[in-house]
Amino acid sequence: MPAPSDKVSRHWFVTGASGGLGRHLTEHALRNGDRVTVTVRRPAALEDLRETYGDRLTVEILDLTRPADVDKVVGRTLRSGPVDIVVNNAGYAVVGAAEEMTVEQMRDQIEVLLLAPMVITRAFLQPMREQGGGRIIQISSVGGQVGIPTHSSYHAGKWGLEGFTESVSREVSDFDIHLTLVEPGATRTGFASALQYTTETTVYRDNAVGQTRQYLKTADESVFTGDPAKLAAAIYGTTRHPRPPLRLALGSDTYGAIHAALTERLTALETQKELAESVAFTN
Repeated sequence: MPAPSDKVSRHWFVTGASGGLGRHLTEHALRNGDRVTVTVRRPAALEDLRETYGDRLTVEILDLTRPADVDKVVGRTLRSGPVDIVVNNAGYAVVGAAEEMTVEQMRDQIEVLLLAPMVITRAFLQPMREQGGGRIIQISSVGGQVGIPTHSSYHAGKWGLEGFTESVSREVSDFDIHLTLVEPGATRTGFASALQYTTETTVYRDNAVGQTRQYLKTADESVFTGDPAKLAAAIYGTTRHPRPPLRLALGSDTYGAIHAALTERLTALETQKELAESVAFTN
């Protein structure tokens, strides 16, 4: 079977496509003649695309916190034909101090941001291996490399996704299955307006937690520099490359933030070289 990058029309599977980046990516793929199966919670949000593209768009209702439902949807999708490109896009963030978060909030973040992409990725590996290749795109975030106050559970999910993806990419590269972590920065997708918040406690009100919370509650997305349509086009472009990057940082703010974080980490590591080597056995 030819690799996805060689095919004229391809089949995509995109989670969280009712709005934001997922919808832009779905539209871009459809405009380029591809077929797309999407998972959403609100199917009515895509009625206009169904009217325009007909049976090239399949809409599945899916709660990503229910692994058994994931298996059913993936099974139905595969019965309709091979899937060339999987995009794990669905996500949201709970904002607040770690001490303020309930166990349920933390668990739900991990289930949606990490466990669901792991389950979906695993479900498509065998069919992709048997068909001769495929692409899996994980929508991570600048928050997959850089940590800020109020996002501890979100970061746990995204950093976990980065480690999972890097490991799996090395397991399946021999089968022409390529995984890419997309790391967008501040993008005008409505993500900020959909943030959920913990119950605020007085002790955190005046420190970095309170300051970050207040900024996010009043954030005007018009100052965000990321254009979701351009992000979608850039992501689509990687699916046409025979050797796509493992990580794709998209956004001028993303590049600067990740560069600074990696530089800081490397500088700190270099100061520990002598200590690191000192704990080895001396023979």
